[in-house]
Amino acid sequence: MEIPRETLIRMLELMLKIRHFENRVKELFAAGEIPGFVHLYLGQEAIAAGVCATLNQDDYITSTHRGHGHIIAKGADMKYMMAELYGKATGYNKGKGGSQHIAWPGLGILGANGIVSGGIPIATGAAMSAKLRKSGQVAVAFFGDGASNEGAFHESLNIAAAFDLPVVYVCENNLYGVGTRQSRVRKIEDIADRASGYGMPGLVVDGNNVLAVYEASLEAVKRARMGEGPTLIECKTYRWRTHFEGEPDTYRPPEEVEAWMRREPIAPYRRHLIEQGIISASEAEALEQRVIAQVEEAVEFARNSPFPAPESALEDLWA
Repeated sequence: MEIPRETLIRMLELMLKIRHFENRVKELFAAGEIPGFVHLYLGQEAIAAGVCATLNQDDYITSTHRGHGHIIAKGADMKYMMAELYGKATGYNKGKGGSQHIAWPGLGILGANGIVSGGIPIATGAAMSAKLRKSGQVAVAFFGDGASNEGAFHESLNIAAAFDLPVVYVCENNLYGVGTRQSRVRKIEDIADRASGYGMPGLVVDGNNVLAVYEASLEAVKRARMGEGPTLIECKTYRWRTHFEGEPDTYRPPEEVEAWMRREPIAPYRRHLIEQGIISASEAEALEQRVIAQVEEAVEFARNSPFPAPESALEDLWA
């Protein structure tokens, strides 16, 4: 597959943005600057970057409690994201959504979601809307392995298949639902096998290989746009951190964590681009330094932004 040079470099940039954003969030949360809970996307950067590189700006995504990577990859400004994490009025949702609920319809981001599987039926509904309006838009639902055991997953796939909806279901299988290893609560090895029960394609890809994710997603998005219906893509990956920041890592063998961290997605991809002459080592380094500077700008923007006024507490509410 011939992938445009700008797309190849864009995927590297997206992964670097996610990596450095999340590393700073980790530090800032530990320092007590960011309130609430944060669930980091470290280690899974290739999935968000590879999938979103196939989408148009007006295509839809729904995200999860571990959603920073999806939001960045869809094109969100890190300044407004960081401000939202800080609970500031300049955030995407005026500081009222926080880490788990960032939404920005202007970019097709229909919301991160603290409810397991909560975004899957929303993406399915968005796909139904796109089909009825004949808009040519596609919806993508990102979700974890635990969500595939929920009723909303099965109900949504059934509806999407029955009506040939333009939706792509992306399962980020990082092996654990909170602290429960998925092999304890699921008989099948591959979640993608469940697609066959609904008459749709089910694919398994290496979720740490951005090119593999991109190619699978591109085909699924093309099918959806052509009216050929939904696809389930299972991306095998691993989260580097615990379920949420501050949680003791007592349920994962240290050697397992170390082995997966050695399979990290960014360094091999950067080497590949340099070896193929897509980008030089100095250009890659300059790109990373620009990203680091952008993340620091986002932190300072968030720190210097005001908190929402108390009288705004009941604004933006609908019954």
